[in-house]
Amino acid sequence: MNRRSPKKTAVLMAGVLLLLFVLQFILPAYHHSTFSKIMVLASYAMGFNILLGYTGLMSLGHAMFFSTGMYATGISVYHFGYTGIPALGIGVLCTVLVSMLLGLVALRTSGVSFLIVTLMFGQAVFLSILYFDQFTLGQDGFTLTKELEPLVLGNASYSYTDPTFKYNAAWFLFALSLVITNILIISPIGRVLIAIRENEERTQMLGYNTYLYKLFAMTLSGALSGLAGSVHALLFSYVGATFAEIHHSIAPLLWTLLGGVGTTLGPLLGTGIMHYLIDFTSGWTSAYLLIVGAILVLLVIGAPQGLMGLVRQKRLPWLP
Repeated sequence: MNRRSPKKTAVLMAGVLLLLFVLQFILPAYHHSTFSKIMVLASYAMGFNILLGYTGLMSLGHAMFFSTGMYATGISVYHFGYTGIPALGIGVLCTVLVSMLLGLVALRTSGVSFLIVTLMFGQAVFLSILYFDQFTLGQDGFTLTKELEPLVLGNASYSYTDPTFKYNAAWFLFALSLVITNILIISPIGRVLIAIRENEERTQMLGYNTYLYKLFAMTLSGALSGLAGSVHALLFSYVGATFAEIHHSIAPLLWTLLGGVGTTLGPLLGTGIMHYLIDFTSGWTSAYLLIVGAILVLLVIGAPQGLMGLVRQKRLPWLP
């Protein structure tokens, strides 16, 4: 049983954020850029984890949220000349609307039906990106390097392509996602979501409107995923249909399962391990996915609750 310890949790989270912040002064250029991307994708996985890990709803269409934020932000910059922050706001707003609309429909189902509905909506978004190629530029996508103006804060100007700004923006996104997740799980709403995950019928008997709570979880999950997509578009200056494909919906599922479903740091650990595992093995052989798959199977067999879940079970029962 998870015995919560707010003080220990706060110290752990502060330590992780401090470590990630300090790493930017130590890491060589390649790993500096890699960690920037890992923190953005880990934030995406944390959004997914709110739905799967804390509410018990498995989605196979989460790439629609990531790509909605990415395309809404990218199109705002590329076609309409918006600067970074307003475009970011447009991306998040569009994702909130999409996640709410999806929730109103998909949450009428459960189990495998919910899985299929989210998959269908995800594919619909992907096909829409290909169909409206006059805006999205189809399969090729588009870059924002020339269109994106530097961010001006006071008297200072920051280029989105600057490695230091990129790392700190990714770090801020991850810190925000981590804080939101931790606030959620210790709040009364978070406890209800966990109760729904464990036994929805009993939660309904206690008088809770589980549909509204799941709709809230869907909206928050989509918003965080869309925010990650928007930030990814700005920091890496590329918007492409590949981010809406089904494999990008499966990716956060794998990251979360590997790191630990229902743990706040599991998505970061899973994303980091998966990224470097693919990076290293792809340098050895063209059949790297076979090796990665075999390693993941062994890890799942050895730690079915994920790596952070294993640590919580064996050593740190208070781990959130």
